[in-house]
Amino acid sequence: MTVSGEFERIARFFAPLAKGFDGADGLTDDAAALPVPNGQDLIVSTDTIVETIHYLGPEKPASIASKLLRVTLSDLASKGAVPRWYTMNLALPAKIDDAWLEGFCDGLAQDQDRYGVVLAGGDTVKTDGPVVLTLTGYGLAPAGGILRRGGAKPGDMIYVTGTIGDGALGLECARGAFPELDWNARDHLIRRYEWPDPPVALGPALIGIANAAMDISDGLVADLAHMADASGLRALIRATTVPVSDAAAEILSDSPDRLTTVLSGGDDYQILAAIPPQAEAAVLAAARTHGIAVTKIGEFEAGQGVSVLDADGAELALAQTGYSHS
Repeated sequence: MTVSGEFERIARFFAPLAKGFDGADGLTDDAAALPVPNGQDLIVSTDTIVETIHYLGPEKPASIASKLLRVTLSDLASKGAVPRWYTMNLALPAKIDDAWLEGFCDGLAQDQDRYGVVLAGGDTVKTDGPVVLTLTGYGLAPAGGILRRGGAKPGDMIYVTGTIGDGALGLECARGAFPELDWNARDHLIRRYEWPDPPVALGPALIGIANAAMDISDGLVADLAHMADASGLRALIRATTVPVSDAAAEILSDSPDRLTTVLSGGDDYQILAAIPPQAEAAVLAAARTHGIAVTKIGEFEAGQGVSVLDADGAELALAQTGYSHS
């Protein structure tokens, strides 16, 4: 087990991730300079993941790094921002050696190429507790164009990207649930939990189309409730229209009670958007352009709260609505 000192780690593992970005100054200084073009706003979002709470612990360090970066990119995408830079604060116990950091930074390097972002700086500290990883993402959006969660209007259609429920079901699979599930389906769900795939390309295209948007991280119903509350409206969705993967559908066919997990489990990292009826063609066209699936699952109306209807139009009573951070 090899453990380098702080400055050796910065030079060896992290400085290469800042290569090509002059504002980081090779990570040799205490601050970075982020250039913001005229007519653009700097959009900032921060996420923290903690060992055994947001990931199980045995995962490969590359997948932990990717999840850390992608959950923040999901926030930026839902605000309509093009991601550009990120900073990290890492609290690492003694068990984290150089081999772990090398795998962690390999995962970041691959995703930097995938999403067009670069490391701008950060900090590392020692801890006697679990691994605590904090990442702050910085993106650019047209000035005043940020998509807020509170802009939905009565009559707006509720759209989601991708499929819902894979992350939550994948966590259960990783913990040993559904032993009878087909191997390919199990692998798909675990990968969706460990390697979320936020629709980064579509987010900026929703500016001028969506009245409101946010990412789905704590569970579809819980996050929809946040949007409804911020907009002063009631959200009505139909469970049968919520898009699920073939793997999730396989579980639901044998265990219909797992619908609550799909609707409320979290770890989706997809976009939830309020789309006015006159903009439906535009959102469908944008989705086709970027190769991202979108699905209409309901609409906003006067009132408050969230109602989920079953196939017969009856309101479902959910045992839980989402993940609580408290």
